[in-house]
Amino acid sequence: MIDVRLLRSEPEMLKAAMARLAKPALLGELEHAQSIDARLRDITSQRDIVRAQINALSKDVATLRRTKDESGIESIIAKSRELGESEKTLASEFDEATSVLREILLRIPNIPHPEVCDGLGDQDNKVIKGPLQMPSQFASHQRVPHWETGSALGILDNERARKISGAMFTMQRGLGATLARALCQFALDRNADAFEEIRPPTLVLTSTLTATGQLPKFADDAFAIERDDLWCIPTAEVPLTSLHASEILNAQDLPLRYMAHTSCFRREAGSAGRDTRGMLRSHEFDKVEILAVTTAQQAPEMLVELTTRVESTIAALGLPYRVLEICTGDLGQSHHRSFDIEVYAPGCDQWLEVSSISWFSDYQARRADIRVKHAGAKGSEIAHTLNASALAVPRVWAAILENFRQPDGSVAIPEVLHPYTRGAKVILAKL
Repeated sequence: MIDVRLLRSEPEMLKAAMARLAKPALLGELEHAQSIDARLRDITSQRDIVRAQINALSKDVATLRRTKDESGIESIIAKSRELGESEKTLASEFDEATSVLREILLRIPNIPHPEVCDGLGDQDNKVIKGPLQMPSQFASHQRVPHWETGSALGILDNERARKISGAMFTMQRGLGATLARALCQFALDRNADAFEEIRPPTLVLTSTLTATGQLPKFADDAFAIERDDLWCIPTAEVPLTSLHASEILNAQDLPLRYMAHTSCFRREAGSAGRDTRGMLRSHEFDKVEILAVTTAQQAPEMLVELTTRVESTIAALGLPYRVLEICTGDLGQSHHRSFDIEVYAPGCDQWLEVSSISWFSDYQARRADIRVKHAGAKGSEIAHTLNASALAVPRVWAAILENFRQPDGSVAIPEVLHPYTRGAKVILAKL
């Protein structure tokens, strides 16, 4: 969440930042937060006055006891009790206002980086690189949707996935499953030089999901296990971010780099009827995530590193791709600055987002209470977090089937994946 002190010290800056996000209701939320914060400061001032009065009365009682003025003592004790009740009322009001302010702050998004381009929505995102590796034209055999190719080759069986689990679940078989696993291992190996591999829990607490900004805003998109106060993770970003929740890290140990391959679960509540065929949108999918915890000074360079790593992975697969910078109107709740990498799928005739690389500034770390202490410093400061989808299986899988489809209907497996496919180089139709 944003630093509450900014409500007092830089209200005009906050107002201007929220206005850039093209969501007018945010200005009302901001004004509400400012009024609650002002009320909290007023309560604190009143409580301090009441406490000072109680302390003064205690000293008067001590003086009167020495003079044995019993009636005076009783009068002062009565006043002290009355003030004590006032203090309890103020304390209750303070706790209630604090809770309300926190709920508001949890809804207010991050401040966009000054260099983020302004825009109203995804139509205003800017292509900053590419298209790259794009052929001059695609052959007719590449213009076949991956769900048709997958079905014909016997490697995509969504019909049985629906029988098992219901709508919007997918299932890969044979070399289709091998390809999905190969993509994940390939992405892990590409980043193993600098990132520690973690296998985090797939179920997390409400507090863990809140730390990254998924709650409360995106509750409808998450799968909840209410009986146990647990949630299925929508991405490994969630548990990786909270690895150091409520910790103070030594600045000399940063940046910390982590990667994880997990299943991810999303309701896709707002996507009814969109991209429901094939692998483009599903409730469960595999993804490799890379994440870094840095100081504020290290964060811009880390954003470049993460973007370069993801781009090079997609490029190595031989897929046509481009890099976009996300405009203010399309930034996520927690995002300070973001880039997307998209691949082109000729069968769907679409650019498919396959990775989002994001810098969250101190927004997530403030929620998770991750702090950094510099050598010799008296206090600590909030850390910065960044993350990227090193490789999300479904759309990359789909793009491979469409881009590498051969005239005979088979699919050539990208050469960089051959070490992971048990010698298979081509996916052939079953006889």
